[in-house]
Amino acid sequence: MKEAGQGSKWQWLEAELQSLKQRNLYRTFKVLDGAQSAHVSWQGREMLLLASNAYLDLCNDPEVKSFAAQVVLSHGVGSGGSRLTTGTCELHVLLEEALARFKGREAAIVFNSGFAANSGVIPALCASAEDVIFSDELNHASIIDGCRQSPAQTIIYRHNDMRDLAQKIQAARFSGHGLIVSDAVFSMDGDIVNLPDLLRVAEQANLLTMLDEAHATGVIGQTGHGVEEHFGLPGQVDILMGTMSKALGAEGGYVCGSQQLVDYLRNKTRSYIFSTSLGPATMAAALRALQIIEAEPQRVTHLQANVRWFCRCLQEQGLGERVPEGAATAIIPIYIGDEAQAVQVSERLLAAGYFIPAIRYPTVKKGQAILRAALMSSHTKAELAQAAQAIAEAINSDNLVHQINETDR
Repeated sequence: MKEAGQGSKWQWLEAELQSLKQRNLYRTFKVLDGAQSAHVSWQGREMLLLASNAYLDLCNDPEVKSFAAQVVLSHGVGSGGSRLTTGTCELHVLLEEALARFKGREAAIVFNSGFAANSGVIPALCASAEDVIFSDELNHASIIDGCRQSPAQTIIYRHNDMRDLAQKIQAARFSGHGLIVSDAVFSMDGDIVNLPDLLRVAEQANLLTMLDEAHATGVIGQTGHGVEEHFGLPGQVDILMGTMSKALGAEGGYVCGSQQLVDYLRNKTRSYIFSTSLGPATMAAALRALQIIEAEPQRVTHLQANVRWFCRCLQEQGLGERVPEGAATAIIPIYIGDEAQAVQVSERLLAAGYFIPAIRYPTVKKGQAILRAALMSSHTKAELAQAAQAIAEAINSDNLVHQINETDR
């Protein structure tokens, strides 16, 4: 048997890998030592982590870890089956009940990941070629894949442009039902959906609404309840999807809505029906994290204050044109543009003790690479001010080589 690379069968793989490297799009991972928190260890060095989605620093919270450890001892490490066979224990039910209460809904259903939720729920809801999905152009890949797996027509509207959405709804021809789906907080740019206008457009057209709150729960709204609280519009969105792997510091995804919706999804969503469920300890960790957010809203308040402070520090360092005006979420994109330069800036920051990744195509558009800074409630003002200074120095360094290959644009 020929090994990879020895025959024509595998040459296309090597060619593609070389192409990625030449375009500064080849990716590797960095192995962190120990628990994820505001400070992490990498290759024996302490780093300030400005990249994690654990916005409330709950991955390593003592209460969360203690409860999860207790459940490992009492319930074991695995679930043993899918939710509809042997994979449901009392902790799955308790977490779903808690999520529904937190979001002000009748019921909730837990999935193995946010990706599994979106990629399963969208084709389950839009299961006919007569249906139509209206999707924001900057929606997360899991929404995009969910649309691709549905037989429904998918119509993309301009980012957060409700006038364009309304026009495309008016021009669409469909005899089934329709769904508008959008990120609540967009995962790369960190901006917030225009919920009031989206709801108005949906009501006028009698369409279902679905929002992905992965980066909204625990982050926006006075007490971290998400995008509806942020806009003062409780209970208005038909389908609220989210994750336990961001602010909650655990794993898994969920959908909240009416009892009728959840009953339907339990019976129709393939990513739910045909997956072994998450283990009891993961449910325990998410449940305790949710309880902490409700009991300690000051964590959310501190996170939001950190966002305002960090943006101010970036402005003072002369980076105002590189960051979005009026940022209100924990995701702060710092625009670089060229992929090679973004990687170089990120590596300079790593050498200085700051972990901030370069985000490149296909996660963002070609030639629009960014540094994606993600803040935690546990970051201090001093740390964030020092980080802003380090970012400015890395970008403005005289030794920074700016190479743009015309073929890469």
